[in-house]
Amino acid sequence: MPGLYIHIPFCKRKCAYCDFYSGTGIGVTEEYVRAVVRNIKAQGGRFDTVYFGGGTPSLLTAAQAGEILSAADIGDNAEISMECNPESVSMSYLRELRAAGVNRLSFGVQSLDDRELRALGRLHNAEDAVRAVQWAAEAGFESISADLMLATPYQTPGSLERTLEGLLALPLRHVSAYLLKVEDGTPISRDREPLRNIPDEDTAAGLYLLTVERLAAAGFPQYEISNFAKPGYECLHNLGCWRCGEYFGIGPAAHSFLGGERFSCPPDTGKFISEPLQTHIPEGAGGGRSERAMLALRLTEEGLPLGDYPEAERYAGPLIERGFLKKTKGALTLTAKGCLVSNEIICTLLRNIDD
Repeated sequence: MPGLYIHIPFCKRKCAYCDFYSGTGIGVTEEYVRAVVRNIKAQGGRFDTVYFGGGTPSLLTAAQAGEILSAADIGDNAEISMECNPESVSMSYLRELRAAGVNRLSFGVQSLDDRELRALGRLHNAEDAVRAVQWAAEAGFESISADLMLATPYQTPGSLERTLEGLLALPLRHVSAYLLKVEDGTPISRDREPLRNIPDEDTAAGLYLLTVERLAAAGFPQYEISNFAKPGYECLHNLGCWRCGEYFGIGPAAHSFLGGERFSCPPDTGKFISEPLQTHIPEGAGGGRSERAMLALRLTEEGLPLGDYPEAERYAGPLIERGFLKKTKGALTLTAKGCLVSNEIICTLLRNIDD
């Protein structure tokens, strides 16, 4: 069964680093929800995971989330995830969301240092983030994740240690940790003060390795370049994508992979609402050997099976010797050090892989 991705392109305010497609200053309209529902019904089929991404999906009311979920044929015991911003939730809202069927939350915490949060343009502070995670646990959510951003303006090894200590004291089962990438055209790319205070490349690498080490010691082994989980709490929706599984994306700028083809919806909310069904822009065939290999190498526990890709071993030796790769159980997997230069390593290994 494929996964279902639902894009909610609304935010109270854009974060300083964000270049995802979303609009600001408005809530989620009933017209938008109706457009999502009719696209789900038109697609048909059964889904084994559902993921509300954004934007800020927690701007949906619990009733709207329930209406969307009721339109889909969802497998038994399916993982149903929603991204949430800490300032956009309350205890009553989280209880209603749980009753509507959502069973996994991913909070955009990013940092527990208020200065770092202000530089990122976040609307919450550290206290809001801690309270939101605690409320989620009290509301009955067992599977709770937090996003953490690394190498942000003003971040130091000491401030990161304090953030990690604070996160690990919370009832989390999953952490996603991403190195900040300053994209052209975002507010942070034009603001000289925070730009001057972004850690250099060597410091950023150290912050990433520190995160991997601390999370592993706390029982959160790394299972993907940017993802860590208590055993059994990996994000099944994202794992499906990394394993080259099928998924259907609904909403402006959402991507899909079905029947061996990749396609996307235009990044236009008005068009999505007004059209009977969303437009699909073809992006070509997907799921070939090289693509499957590239995605497999992101998975630091599963890796690239050499039985399926014997040609990759030709280039692996020097990378293993330099500590970028390891070979275990007949597969090549990235080390934490290798994750820092994953694009280069993946390109090297894929050099001789044909579709």
